[in-house]
Amino acid sequence: MLTLLIYVVVIAVVAAALFFVASAVFGRGEELGPMAEGTTATVLPAEGVTGADVHALKFQQSLRGYKPSEVDWALERLGGEIDMLRSRLSAAQQSQDTIAPAPAPAPAEPDER
Repeated sequence: MLTLLIYVVVIAVVAAALFFVASAVFGRGEELGPMAEGTTATVLPAEGVTGADVHALKFQQSLRGYKPSEVDWALERLGGEIDMLRSRLSAAQQSQDTIAPAPAPAPAEPDER
């Protein structure tokens, strides 16, 4: 019975050692190294956000962060919505520019008696 317990303990220690060695060698599976503390890749212009700005957003991941596929889906929808609203706005402005205002009536001439 004691021999079985020793085998289980040895297997657990070897498994833990292999796990830590593999973690050190292969890392967390990220393509890029982690960002410096206190910095972010999330950048948006102060005014005039476009769909391309939303598509280019990047968020820093953490251990219990977000599900990237859901954030990508939301950003794609938001970018499309921004582009659609901007195109509607520019079309409305162009249609207002093409409508010429009615000419003002000529001023009435004073009666000379």
